[in-house]
Amino acid sequence: MDLLSDRIKKIAGGISAEVISFRRHLHQNPELSFKEFKTSEFIAQTLLNKKIEIEYIKEGIAQTGLVAYIKGKNPGKKMIALRADMDALPIIEQNVIDYKSINEGVMHACGHDVHSSSLLGTAIILNELKDQFEGTIKLVFQPGEELIPGGASLMIKAGILKEKSLKSMFGQHVAPQIEVGKVGFRSGIYMASADEIYLTVKGKGGHAAMPDNAVDPVLITAHIIIALQQVVSRNANPKIPTVLSFGKVIAEGATNIIPNEVKVAGTFRTLNEEWRSEAKKRITKIATGIAESMGGTCDVNILDGYPYLENNPLLTDRAKVYAKEFLGEENVVDLDIWMASEDFAYYTHHVDSCFYRLGVRNETLGITSGVHTPTFNVDEKALEVGSGLMAWLALKELEIK
Repeated sequence: MDLLSDRIKKIAGGISAEVISFRRHLHQNPELSFKEFKTSEFIAQTLLNKKIEIEYIKEGIAQTGLVAYIKGKNPGKKMIALRADMDALPIIEQNVIDYKSINEGVMHACGHDVHSSSLLGTAIILNELKDQFEGTIKLVFQPGEELIPGGASLMIKAGILKEKSLKSMFGQHVAPQIEVGKVGFRSGIYMASADEIYLTVKGKGGHAAMPDNAVDPVLITAHIIIALQQVVSRNANPKIPTVLSFGKVIAEGATNIIPNEVKVAGTFRTLNEEWRSEAKKRITKIATGIAESMGGTCDVNILDGYPYLENNPLLTDRAKVYAKEFLGEENVVDLDIWMASEDFAYYTHHVDSCFYRLGVRNETLGITSGVHTPTFNVDEKALEVGSGLMAWLALKELEIK
């Protein structure tokens, strides 16, 4: 076994309880997107306590972002970036645990507490080993992953990728479908773009017993929702994964009242930027055309979300080999395309990047709930794996000329 690998594992094991305490503090004190002020302060103070150099990013709503540096010998030679997100979700936690969220209606239901605490662990490991490598490792603690425009885009605008010596970037995300102790990788396009669709269908309200005197926006909306499915079934190239879903329909009428308008909200996701642009034009054309043909109107507002996420093939293939060296071949799995989205995607369009999954599942302990659910939790053994592996990946990449 590689001596450096052994040393990383020893340090990771030695700080495991401390990293778990970081995670429990963050889990108990979650903050929503772009409001991670106390979270950022905790992370900054933890880094300062460990004598690690930090830099705040203050530009607009990305002011809670934080960057830290671990500088080895010859720090200007090469730089590798590691990223964690910090925000939580508007979910009421249902877990029965000592460190349950104390912020009512806010919960770390997507594992960002794990990402941040794990990266703190990685920072401690790398800081202890800074006499063992050449170059610099940049730690990126990012706000607002869960909310458009995404903290990643704002951090990039603030200049966190400006160094010419920056060669690659890693990010990890919890995976409740993967057993703890394992990790997953996929080269190339991995996650979908995600745009938010808002429709306001307007008609003329009236008494439900006299529909001939009204222009029923509920009926118009029903036709629009059904017709828009042809964007996927008849307009999309079958070889390009595409999802169009509507999860919110509000018609403030009653059993005997036809409302004046109906509001609809949904999401469009795909893995091809040209088709993404074309599809949004078709959605607008179909929705407005049907509404007009039925005597009403439809206002279409599409908010551009995150782009598709593409893992650099060469970097990801190397990372997969490194992970097998560190964890054992049996603990590294292949991932399929995932139609969820992540603002880490922005980084992948600017620098060679690898976004992989960290297993947190433990069926024996009943830890099986999916992300974005009120009972999501993790097997905290994943923190030791996540901290150690990310340190190992960074140091191995610094060796690449």
